[in-house]
Amino acid sequence: MTSTSWQNWSGLATAEPREVRSPADVDDVVRAVHTARELEVGVKMVGTGHSFTDVAVADGLLLRPDRLVGVRSVDRDAMTVTVLAGTPLHMLNARLDALGLALHNMGDIDRQTVAGAISTGTHGSGGQWASLSAQVVGVELVTADGTVVTSTPDRDPDLFHVARLGLGAVGILTAVTLLVEPAFLVQAVEEPMTWEQIVGGFDELVERHHHVDIHWFPHTERALCKRDDRSADPAQPLPRMRAYLDDHLLANRVFGLSNRLGNAVPRLVPALNRVGSQALTARSYVDTSHRVFVSERLVRFREMEYAVPRAAGMTALAEARRVMERGGWPISFPVEIRYARGDDVWLSTAYERDSVYLAFHVNAQTDHTAYFREVERVMRAHDGRPHWGKLHTRTAADLAPAYPRWTDVQRVRDRVDPDRLFSNRYLDRVLGA
Repeated sequence: MTSTSWQNWSGLATAEPREVRSPADVDDVVRAVHTARELEVGVKMVGTGHSFTDVAVADGLLLRPDRLVGVRSVDRDAMTVTVLAGTPLHMLNARLDALGLALHNMGDIDRQTVAGAISTGTHGSGGQWASLSAQVVGVELVTADGTVVTSTPDRDPDLFHVARLGLGAVGILTAVTLLVEPAFLVQAVEEPMTWEQIVGGFDELVERHHHVDIHWFPHTERALCKRDDRSADPAQPLPRMRAYLDDHLLANRVFGLSNRLGNAVPRLVPALNRVGSQALTARSYVDTSHRVFVSERLVRFREMEYAVPRAAGMTALAEARRVMERGGWPISFPVEIRYARGDDVWLSTAYERDSVYLAFHVNAQTDHTAYFREVERVMRAHDGRPHWGKLHTRTAADLAPAYPRWTDVQRVRDRVDPDRLFSNRYLDRVLGA
């Protein structure tokens, strides 16, 4: 046992827990829950801190997931893998690859733990399911009375529907069962596009390609469009030097330097964006799915992301651009644009509706508040739902109408954690105290 402070990746959330533990197994988690009840303090398991909100803040008993790592079992008949909750996604991907298996979809960062990623609604773009939570078919968790529960669509389905994307509000996840499929290759085609091509051609892009990920550079008319499609061709990864130059040197080192220069002299940001976007070149390669989906991210940033109904996606994007131009903020980070089919996860931002995800970023040294506040108004006007792990100002009162199963979520929460052992200030705000 140790006592130490905690901070998330972006530096926006901190905690001074009363006690810190690193459980090695489910029994350790059960003991921690009983201790929290005896001390009358909250208890939460943190992940890698990649959420920008204070969803993981634990000022009572903080549990680190470092020892709850590894694949517990593989069921090739059911095509599922059960993994311990603290396993980082990059470790899971490597293990699945060795087994000839893969997740159906991924976000573009793989540093998160499995439990943290599903609990906050981490998602990719396109595919049958964009969200990792929608690929979950079973969860093992410890509830507030110290009971170890296994929940599936057939076994306590209401708890399952909440726990697979539950912000940690209904228990501490100890293992997750995910659908997998045979390993597959993906062809990535990346090329510059204009603003007009994005807005005018977005629907055609998402209809023609399995996964579409677009980055538009504010203060310019240029964007980078990445189209990923499953491929039967042999693997043709990027040459090592090309990958290093594009993805490490230019996309991270040079981009980081550009951001530091823009922070020092904000009026240079539009010109820096124009130069950076002009440096974008087309490329194509075929590689293992997770290597295509995931990107290296070394420049720290702050992010707000909203899911709006697909029909409103490009309208909301255009209105956000007008707000950005009126605000005059020097925005050095691109706006990311993705698409997801509707799913059946109760607290999913894509619940029962096809959605366009619009993600707004600034670097970690930039004040995001005015920019995000004004853009958030646009997203709310288009019935947007905020990503649970990214910055937003929403509260339970105005989130409830956005989620048709909100009352059911509250009913499950009341049943398994009536004393709010797993709550914190963030959950009090977004789910209700």
